[in-house]
Amino acid sequence: MSDSKHPRSGGQILVEALIRNAVDTLYCVPGESYLPVLDALHDARSIRTIVIRHEGAASNMADAYGKLTGRPGICFVTRGPGATHASNGVHTARQDSTPMILFIGQIESGFKGREAFQEVDYVQMFSGLAKWVTEIDSIVRIPEIISKAFSIALSGRPGPVVVALPEEVLFGTAEVEDVQPARIIPAAPDASALNELRELLAAAERPLVIVGGTGWDADSTRALQRFVHANHLPVAASFRRQDLFDNRDPHYVGQLGLGTSPKLLERVKNSDLLLVIGSRLSETVSQSYTLIESPTPKQPMIHVHPDPQELNRVYRPRLPILSSLRSFAHAAAALEPVASDVWSSWTDAARADYLEHSTPPLPHPQSVGVDMGSVVAHLNEVLPDDAIITNGAGNYTVWVHRFYRYRRPATELAPTNGAMGYGFPASIAAKLHDPRRTVVCFAGDGCFMMYPQELATAMQYNAPIVVIVVNNGMLATIRMHQEREYPGRVSATELANPDFIALAKSFGAHAERVEHSDDFPAAFQRAQGAGVAALIELRVDPRQITPQARLD
Repeated sequence: MSDSKHPRSGGQILVEALIRNAVDTLYCVPGESYLPVLDALHDARSIRTIVIRHEGAASNMADAYGKLTGRPGICFVTRGPGATHASNGVHTARQDSTPMILFIGQIESGFKGREAFQEVDYVQMFSGLAKWVTEIDSIVRIPEIISKAFSIALSGRPGPVVVALPEEVLFGTAEVEDVQPARIIPAAPDASALNELRELLAAAERPLVIVGGTGWDADSTRALQRFVHANHLPVAASFRRQDLFDNRDPHYVGQLGLGTSPKLLERVKNSDLLLVIGSRLSETVSQSYTLIESPTPKQPMIHVHPDPQELNRVYRPRLPILSSLRSFAHAAAALEPVASDVWSSWTDAARADYLEHSTPPLPHPQSVGVDMGSVVAHLNEVLPDDAIITNGAGNYTVWVHRFYRYRRPATELAPTNGAMGYGFPASIAAKLHDPRRTVVCFAGDGCFMMYPQELATAMQYNAPIVVIVVNNGMLATIRMHQEREYPGRVSATELANPDFIALAKSFGAHAERVEHSDDFPAAFQRAQGAGVAALIELRVDPRQITPQARLD
C-alpha cells in the first residue's frame, strides 16, 4: 500500500482506496474522463483490469463477479454514453441484490448546467436504480466516499452504488489520509424469534421453505441443509436461485419462477406455513402477487431477510426476522428439530412431483431439429458439480431452469430482472475469476446478439467458455405472448441472423453448428477440448415455444 503522506493525484488516491478494499479485478471501457485512474492502475499490480468492448457487457460482468464472490463487482465507464450503456447492469444488480460499484467519469464541475460535452446529472439518472448515487465534490473526500460506497453496497440487502468522478477531482493532487475499509456487521436472529419460529413449525402440517436472495456461501448453504434434513422440510428455490440447495437432495422440490410446475404452485397455495429465507417474493416468484398475496398472505409466513427496509415492505409476515442469511442458517441448524413425521408424506410427494416435472419428456412427434430437453439432460450427466451455468432472458431458459439440476452454490448466473444479453459476458467474468471451473452459457439467438462482440474479450483474455446459441430465428418469448394475445398476427419478432459459425471463427473462436440432437454430445466434447472460447449453434424447432407448448 502507498504512503498517504505525500501529494497524489485523485486517480492514485482512488486506486489506493480500491486496493485497501481488497479489489482484485475491475471491468472497464476506457475513457478520457478518468485517465488518472487508468494511469494509477498501471502501477496497481494487485488489480487485474479487464477491458470490455461494450459498457453494458462490462456492468454485467461486474454483476457476475459480485454474485460469485459476495464482494462488490467494480466497473469503470466514461461519462454520458458510457454511463447510459452501463445502466443495464446497474438495474440487474439492483433487482438481483448484487453488490456492485459503478464509477463514472464526469465533466469538470465548473461546466455543469451548460449541457457540456456528454453532461449528465448522474444523481438524478441513477437515483431509482442504485442503492446510493453520489458525486465526489472534493479530492480530499475520495477515501471517505469509497469506504462508504463499499459499506452501502454490502450492508443489509446488497446492491449497486454509483460514484461520479469530476475531472478536477481526478486530475487534482492533494495530501490525503487513506481510510481503512468499512467493517460490515451482519444482523443475527434473536432467541425469541427463533423460539417463535420453532413454535410455528411445530404447529404446521404442510410447511414449505422458500430460499432465495444473496449473501450465501458454501458454509451457510450446508447449514441450511442440516436444518432442512433435521426437520425433513421441503425446499423450493425462488427465481434463478436454484443453486442455493442441491437439486439432487430428496428435500428439494423445484423452483418458483418461469416454467414452474403446476403441482408446486398448488403446494404453495395449500401450505400452512411458508418459511421464506432471503427471497423478496418478487412478482415472478409470487406469480404476480397472486400465489402469495400482498400485503397479507393467506399462508402464515415467516420472512427472514437481512435488510430492515425489506421486511414488511411488500408483505406482512406472521414473523419477520432480521438477520443475515449466514447467521440465520447457522442458528436454525442449531435448533432442536421438530418432530417431522406429520409432514413426511407432504415432503416426499413434493419431491416425487419435482422429479416428474424435471425429467425431460420425449420430443414431440412432429418436432424437427435439436431437442433442448436432450441437450440439458446430457449436460446434467457430464458436467462437474461446480460447473457454472449462465443465461440471459428468453424462452430457451425455461428448458435450463426446468431440467438442469444444480448441485452447489455459485453455479447459476442468471438475471432475475430478465435482462437479455446477460449470460455471455457473465460467463466470461466467471471463467476469468476461476479458470479451473467449467463455464457454459446458454443464449438465444436474440440474446446472444446483444453482446456478440465480447467474443473478442473472451479471446483476448483467454476465457475458454462454451456458449450454446439456441437459434429459432425469432424473439420467442414475445412471439409466445403475441400468439396468446393476438393469434396469427406476427409482428416485429422475426430475426434475420448472421452466420454464427463464421462470426465466431472470425474472432478465432471454435464454432460448430448442430442440427440433430444425437450430434450434440460429440460437438460439446470438441468444444470443451478446443482450448479457446467455443460457440455451438443449435438449430431448434421454432414451433416448440416451451417444453410443453407448440405454436401449432
